[in-house]
Amino acid sequence: MTDSERARARRRRLWVITELYYPEETSTGYYLTRIAEGLAGDFDVRVICGQPNYLARGIKAPRREIHRGVGIRRVRGTTLDKNVIAFRIINMLTLGISAFTAALFSFGRGDGVLVVTTPPTLPFIAAVAALFRGAGYVLLIHDNYPEIIVAAGKSKPGSLFVRIAGHFNRWLYKYAAKIIVVGRDMRELVGRKTEGLGVPIDTIPNWAELERVEPRPRAENALLRDLGIDDRIVLLYAGNMGYPNDLETIVGCAGELAADPRFAFVFLGAGVKRKWLEGEVARLDLRNVHVLDPRPRDEQIEFLNACDVGVVSLVGRMWGVSMPSRTYNILAAGKPILALTEAGSELDLVVREDAVGWSVRPGDRTALRDALGEIAAARDSFDEMGRRAREAAVGRYSLETAVGRYRASLRGVWK
Repeated sequence: MTDSERARARRRRLWVITELYYPEETSTGYYLTRIAEGLAGDFDVRVICGQPNYLARGIKAPRREIHRGVGIRRVRGTTLDKNVIAFRIINMLTLGISAFTAALFSFGRGDGVLVVTTPPTLPFIAAVAALFRGAGYVLLIHDNYPEIIVAAGKSKPGSLFVRIAGHFNRWLYKYAAKIIVVGRDMRELVGRKTEGLGVPIDTIPNWAELERVEPRPRAENALLRDLGIDDRIVLLYAGNMGYPNDLETIVGCAGELAADPRFAFVFLGAGVKRKWLEGEVARLDLRNVHVLDPRPRDEQIEFLNACDVGVVSLVGRMWGVSMPSRTYNILAAGKPILALTEAGSELDLVVREDAVGWSVRPGDRTALRDALGEIAAARDSFDEMGRRAREAAVGRYSLETAVGRYRASLRGVWK
């Protein structure tokens, strides 16, 4: 056995359980990959994940490989269209069965497990396997369930489903060694949900991709020229168009401003609301709205710089539920942010604390229109706001900062 092999053997084994991992570059896949790789020098990191099913859909990755010091095991599961609810449930079930089997035969006594809450069944699978095998698990909460389902309008507060989900969540939290959340509002919400259980909660925000995204001169942006809107104040929504995202208020406001030559709205991405979005743009004949297909993550430096203001939107009832990670790359590109979010949410706090934009309530078209008026009046201040945005990304939301906090948090559990 070599010295490096002996050192690896002495390190505690850490299992990272996630549906998405390298080469998948969608949000969860990107973040879990960088966390695992960042911890590989401190732990013997192993990953159990599925095949790519989002941005890297169609790629058949090896069932087993070692990539950047991390051992990867990809389990079988269906990769049906995730935008069809029935197919998404089938994907979760098939992945869950495979992941549970792999975990049950892989975890060892004293191992650590870090599991992300996407999809929502995955933490329960990892928890049962960990408890059965004598391992300890840490929950990484990207989205709070069932609250996100309520916010999306798929269930009602206090429904039988919500009460049952709350009961199961209490069990999940009770046996967790620690919970990690990505926002301060999320910490407060999870604190209420875990009251009396004594489980520690750490807040570790996601980060900006500073290695890929930086400010670039507006005049050099080819996308703005191609769209013919380089003379407008351009507002860019780039990312998932899902049920938790308030597109309706933005489109409604764009309709009211259809004759206003100052503004152009660009939507770039995919999701369950995209078909609705395209239908509304066509129905209302919105010449000031452009809908573009998703682009690879490595093209962010181009499309995130194709605007004056980046837009991040959430529907109501999302306080404490989720924090859109796209926020940090908008900061990295040095762009002000227009946020549709509830007061006191992590998104609202980031925008206000660093004075990098505007925050309005979801669903409030009047407030959004007023904010757009303020944006037009502040056009000469975009560069200064962008400078503060970039400084915030570099100073507080870097990969190195986040991995250092994960390292300290997990070492506190598994010394």
